[in-house]
Amino acid sequence: AEKHAGVSCVTASMDDIQFEEAARVGQVITIKAKVNRAFKTSMEVGIKVTVQDVLTDVEKIVSVAYATYVAKPVGAGKIELEPVKLLSTEDHLEHSLAIERRRIRLGYEQVFQSLMQESNNEGDYCDTFEEEGAVSTDLTHVQSIELVQPPHANHHGNTFGGQIMAWMETVASISASRLCRSYPVLKSVNMFKFWGPSVVGDRLVFNAIVNNTFQNSVEVGVRVEAYNCEEWIKNRARHINSAFLIFNAVNDNGELLTLPRIKP
Repeated sequence: AEKHAGVSCVTASMDDIQFEEAARVGQVITIKAKVNRAFKTSMEVGIKVTVQDVLTDVEKIVSVAYATYVAKPVGAGKIELEPVKLLSTEDHLEHSLAIERRRIRLGYEQVFQSLMQESNNEGDYCDTFEEEGAVSTDLTHVQSIELVQPPHANHHGNTFGGQIMAWMETVASISASRLCRSYPVLKSVNMFKFWGPSVVGDRLVFNAIVNNTFQNSVEVGVRVEAYNCEEWIKNRARHINSAFLIFNAVNDNGELLTLPRIKP
């Protein structure tokens, strides 16, 4: 992203990330990234992760993801980006798909805003929910706090997006395990959004809770809030990240487990 923009860039969001394979200790990871399309002041970067087993020499795709970056301005104004030079058939295809992914992403936000508005208008309906064997979501709530230190940040002092995602996965995994009582396996990360930056010295508070179950999978919502020293004393949080993580639960034989329903 910085190579295309010629200046520093910050991550704005990540489209849905699907995990096809698990990468394990001793395997070789290859990460390839390129800018697919520039949208005036933002750009889409495609990221492909593959894993190679050193014993069998077999290479498999771990994940394909699409990140949206914005150029970090030197002054107050935004930086307009140059169009991407398309050199291959694959470049042209990804260039066309990028605009569709952007349209879907913006559509997601509109749908969720409408649903939130409808939910607020309907009022509290949780007390009417009854289902035998349903597990209360209160039992799945997990909170953790992390202090951002220099190894967690880039050369601007901003926290690595990947570091935040790793912390989010940890707290979400604990939340999911409280419901399924087994070891959950991460299958996808949806609507990973950066609402604002965090920097070295910030305290990051992670709150995770199970939102719903779907027979063999569970969705965990994670919200991240940041505090500097003054904000921590005054209890004034900055909402910096949100995401929805989907897990499968498996037994010792790797078989999918059926999950109980939850009571919101």
